[in-house]
Amino acid sequence: MRFFFRRRIPEFDRVLLVESGARHLSERLLPLLRRNHGEQVAVDLLTCYAGLPAGFPPEPATAVFRVSDYPGRAGLRRLFAELLARNYSLVGIICSGEPILAKWKWVIVARVPAKLFVINENCDYFWADYSNWRIICHFILVRAGLAGPGAVRTLARLALLPFTLLYLLLYAATVHLRRQCRRALGRLRPAATLTR
Repeated sequence: MRFFFRRRIPEFDRVLLVESGARHLSERLLPLLRRNHGEQVAVDLLTCYAGLPAGFPPEPATAVFRVSDYPGRAGLRRLFAELLARNYSLVGIICSGEPILAKWKWVIVARVPAKLFVINENCDYFWADYSNWRIICHFILVRAGLAGPGAVRTLARLALLPFTLLYLLLYAATVHLRRQCRRALGRLRPAATLTR
């Protein structure tokens, strides 16, 4: 990730879109990018889906990287070599709260030297730079369940976690201790009946 400490936005000439959300989000996003930044925007796609989203040009015009084509560590190295060779100026990741390509998107952000923009489930996007730190913090809090009406419930669960864990440990220790006592008593009873 580049340009975190710069507010300058590079040219929208070559964009890598990480399709880490539902397919309809990608289909809605391309017309928005073209309307906001011009028809010349070339968008390449990293996806786990088959085919292309509606509205994307066919594959020779759009480079499509399917994660299933890059298995194992060797495949991952080959993918990064191909991505770095394309020299992207911008990387867009869809963060819609769905567990699609969750690990891939953060590895791509860390390894591809490009300005990052984050797209939410409404196809709104913001730039990941220091000037948007309030938006980034709010976004993280919402995704972690620490904003809005669910925040109190999440914080209560976190506060009760040590007590719940202690209760479960004590319960397990009690059950195992009772089992050991029964086994010990079971060994003593036959010996007592033999002496009579």
